[in-house]
Amino acid sequence: MSEARGAVEAALSRLGRLHPKRIDLSLGRIERLLARLGNPQDKLPPVVHVAGTKGKGSTVATMRACLEAAGYAVHAYTSPHLVRFNERIRVAGSLIDDALLAGLLDECEQANAGGEITFFEITTVAAFLAFARVPADIVLLEVGMGGRLDTTNVVKHPAVTAITPVSLDHQAFLGHTVAAIAGEKAGILKPAAPAVVAPQSEEAEAVIEARAAAVGAPLYRAGREWSCVPSEGGMRYAGARWRLDLPPPSLIGAHQVLNAGTALACLERLDGFALPPEAIAAGVSHIDWPARLQLLATGPLVALMRGWELWLDGGHNPAAGEVLAPVLAGWRERPLYLVVGMLNTKDAAGFLAPMAPHVRGLEAVTIAGEENALPAAEIVAAARSVGIAAAAATSVESALRAIAGRAANGRILICGSLHFAGVILRDNG
Repeated sequence: MSEARGAVEAALSRLGRLHPKRIDLSLGRIERLLARLGNPQDKLPPVVHVAGTKGKGSTVATMRACLEAAGYAVHAYTSPHLVRFNERIRVAGSLIDDALLAGLLDECEQANAGGEITFFEITTVAAFLAFARVPADIVLLEVGMGGRLDTTNVVKHPAVTAITPVSLDHQAFLGHTVAAIAGEKAGILKPAAPAVVAPQSEEAEAVIEARAAAVGAPLYRAGREWSCVPSEGGMRYAGARWRLDLPPPSLIGAHQVLNAGTALACLERLDGFALPPEAIAAGVSHIDWPARLQLLATGPLVALMRGWELWLDGGHNPAAGEVLAPVLAGWRERPLYLVVGMLNTKDAAGFLAPMAPHVRGLEAVTIAGEENALPAAEIVAAARSVGIAAAAATSVESALRAIAGRAANGRILICGSLHFAGVILRDNG
């Protein structure tokens, strides 16, 4: 391990101990630290701020691909990471390097002076410092959780805001109804900043529209001001200014057409950016976003299961199950098995139920090294409750061997948690 990498790991470990809670939604602590550091969040290039339950990361990744294909330098902030923390912070198109990150974390730690602050808050401050100091054309900013009290919501004047589909998730922090959660997400809307809205349920849409009216945010809604639908050989986007016939997004699944549409609607609302159709086409064809229906091509797990297809997805809530199900329905020519690891804060039965009709069997594992892992036995019970034949395994490798003992070949989808997906990517090289 390099000296800079060691410094990053040590700093991240210390910063994780500055607050007794992992999640404590508030803006006071980060505003205090930002003020001590000269309020870098007020010195950023134009910001596109993205909230929502599903599709935030894919939307950001699609915007990034299109902007970079057009020659723009892009800062991007996303979470969580899959393998290394650096994945969260892209500086002018590249993952932040260890030396820069170590220096920023040290600066933030010194300025914080031991004050109580969450890990996400202080590392977001580090990202803002990087984005304020390194030149770039635009910042793509993904909300961590919710919106109204999310750490990222200190940006006062975004160029565009976006809300991807809202559904039930993180109820302990955001509320127990879709309307309540939509209210939290809509907290990022700002006066005069165009608000791009992906397809929503009626209750979510009503809450978002009311908030937009209250703050004076002009709405740009799917199905009204813009649309993006599959077409023969690709997809078709239509908005106030753009009419585009495009190749399909490189991310798999019908839901990715809608995510791409949300990204394009955001780009269409940006002032001062030239995005020729050929750059947009190149962008949507080359979206880099791992663990979203990713086919694993190499590594020890692939070698273990020769003749099988191994897929990886970080979906973990009922909405994710709903968008995965149509993809799985199209995989009927080969038997499909799931390997599932989840967190104990998630609705396992709700996630698995939409996929149940398309699955031959399931092996459950307890995510190794995760303090909030859902025990494999509970995943098995959830799977059986929705009609999936299931068993517990002691590891991913033993789960794969158990599946291989039941069929000659087929497909396996490893899913249930972004953290679990990160473990798979790390261990599978």
